[in-house]
Amino acid sequence: MASSASTQRSVLTPEGVPIEIELADHGARAGALLIDLAIIFGIPIIALPLFVVLTPFAGGIAGAMFLILTFFLRCPFFIAFELRWQGQTPGKRVFRLRVVDRRGGALSPRAVAARNVTREIEVFMPATLLMFRPSDIGSGMDTMLALMALVWLAIFTLMPLFNRDRLRVGDMIAGTWVVRAEPVALLQDLSGKPPTRRYRFTPAQLDVYGIAELQVLERLLRQPNTRNTLDTKKDVLARILVKIDWDDREAVDSESFLNEYYAALRAHLEQRALLGDRRADKHEAAAHRA
Repeated sequence: MASSASTQRSVLTPEGVPIEIELADHGARAGALLIDLAIIFGIPIIALPLFVVLTPFAGGIAGAMFLILTFFLRCPFFIAFELRWQGQTPGKRVFRLRVVDRRGGALSPRAVAARNVTREIEVFMPATLLMFRPSDIGSGMDTMLALMALVWLAIFTLMPLFNRDRLRVGDMIAGTWVVRAEPVALLQDLSGKPPTRRYRFTPAQLDVYGIAELQVLERLLRQPNTRNTLDTKKDVLARILVKIDWDDREAVDSESFLNEYYAALRAHLEQRALLGDRRADKHEAAAHRA
């Protein structure tokens, strides 16, 4: 699917390199949510009939039990998957979407919790109110309450349509974007010639980054050596040296070190991929090390 300039955003990584991302479209986000909701509501739909059969007195409270069970499934479901799968749920994985931090950092547990707890207020509270029939509430305000819940639901559900970054209220609070997450693949190598090695890197020093960071480094190395590019390379070098805990930092030549680290990291990731261990980015690499 072709991307347009209106959906492209630039994020500055912690290494100081700007990368381009594409915002997820509304249809894909809706489809992902429907898949997740099918799982969340499918579990009690399957479990409750079995419980009612085994416990006859539970038939009268089956509806209340359904609401309670789905309530306790919703937030843990979204939070657990987005933390474990680096911003993805089963629905987002099917549609190749991912939640990312708008500042370019790691997706924090606080941000994940904020965006998903807020969904309760945005969607599920008014939707639950709409599920009650007037006779259930027993008040002359039934119609007004249902209308208020419908307006509430419409405002929050349609919020992403009316801001340029397609943000839910939860995304605004958490500082997140939902973006397209196409499968990350290794790009063509910078050079087919084996480089002369001045620096040796341990597996632990290569395990700190993934394919996404390799591609960021590759794009940087391909750029012409303007003053801004050279300054960026120095900044990236300093961050890498700290990240991999390199000892003799004063004797490092910026250009040769970055090229050799790129070559070593690429070979390391290719070897991992052959063994079925694909590390899309540094956050996934950190999860493997944990």
